[in-house]
Amino acid sequence: MPSPSTPRQNGTSQAPQVRRKNFEEVAKSLTQEEALLEADRCLRCAAHPCQNACPVGVHIPDFIAAVKAGDIGKAASEIMKTSLLPAICGRVCPQEKHCEGHCVLKAKFGAVNIGGLERYTADTARAQGVLKAPTPAADTGKKVVCIGSGPSSLACAAELRRAGHDVTVLEALHAYGGVLRYGIPSFRLPREVINKEVETVQAMGVKFHTDVLVGATIKLDDLRKEYDAVYIGSGAGLPMMLGIPGENAVGVYSANEFLTRINLMQAYKFPDTDTPIHVGKHVIVLGGGNSAMDAARCAMRLQPQSVTIAYRRSREEMPARAAEVEHAQEESVQFEFLVTPKEIIKDENNRVTGLRFTRNELGAPDEKGRRRPVEIAGSDFVMPADTIIVAIGQRPNPTISKTTPDLKVTERGVIALNEKGETSLPGVFAGGDIIRGGATVLLAMKDGLDAARKINAYLGGK
Repeated sequence: MPSPSTPRQNGTSQAPQVRRKNFEEVAKSLTQEEALLEADRCLRCAAHPCQNACPVGVHIPDFIAAVKAGDIGKAASEIMKTSLLPAICGRVCPQEKHCEGHCVLKAKFGAVNIGGLERYTADTARAQGVLKAPTPAADTGKKVVCIGSGPSSLACAAELRRAGHDVTVLEALHAYGGVLRYGIPSFRLPREVINKEVETVQAMGVKFHTDVLVGATIKLDDLRKEYDAVYIGSGAGLPMMLGIPGENAVGVYSANEFLTRINLMQAYKFPDTDTPIHVGKHVIVLGGGNSAMDAARCAMRLQPQSVTIAYRRSREEMPARAAEVEHAQEESVQFEFLVTPKEIIKDENNRVTGLRFTRNELGAPDEKGRRRPVEIAGSDFVMPADTIIVAIGQRPNPTISKTTPDLKVTERGVIALNEKGETSLPGVFAGGDIIRGGATVLLAMKDGLDAARKINAYLGGK
């Protein structure tokens, strides 16, 4: 019989005082003993609330049952019926909002560690050589191109190839993975994990090309002539800035640039790598999402005297995952809540020296239900800073839309879809951050899978 009262197995992690000085993965995979104990906690509920809450519909009870039976190959194949990125999802998906958040054991015993079991399954199956790419259906003679190689495009490309279509992925940068590679630090998602997941998609026959910036290197209209359908999954790589005085000072980064320098260009290894980065003694990160946590934790590993996350609401309103906030706190990142940045202070050489804030109190809720920050008159104060990282959101880069006049976008710059989920151009589909303006890896994958089904139908497939 399942043992739900067995303590939840969370695995081990690097000690905070050690990990804040390196970029190695923080959380360790479950051991075989831990995985078997955790799998035994699952009740195999007939209604499958965890699976129903998964945006990509992973067969959760079935893969956990296979783990319990010791059949890792079967467990992996169950996951990969709907998701070809299990090692990534097991690490970075917000399970607490989806599958684990709906586990019937959550309230009394703690949810089953579904993310940990997914990661264990993927890592173990790959190590044992039993993680196999699905066999595509017979060739349909149809050609599809996916723009971008982030989670949305990878999910879409894999599903279309599974259906038998000829699929090509175009990446603007020199390495594959999109936001997985440039946005998420290696201590959360090791680069070799991204590489292996991409290799799985390649093994299905999907073709990949780097250094292709659609809208510049090649126009969308040209792709439409060459391919039977197009999927735009190019993400949201254009940072949002504050619009306050002093924002052009030396030492001000967008989170996009800072994280790209660290994660993609490996600036933390300079001068062994070509890209430098400098943080000085005091770092302030503005924002309360996962990107803010990532930027702060990366900055801490460059060993300044202090790193502070400044957020205009309270801890309860922060959108970042609770685990990421806890990890940041454990690594000595400080938090300043209920503050609004007003002016960046700089010296005669245009270098950052500080940031002036106004303190807030919480007012009435906004349209998302979060209480609005209201500035308190006369509460200004200045925090010293050598580096300021702005992590308040991002929007789609307009390169494609500006060179494709007939492609409709909204006032927010995201691609507009009709009631059928199609863009304004026949045969052109879109998903992920390019239609959301910023979301999670899991929702981006869901969009990719949904679009693949629509494209398959558009091309006359089953």
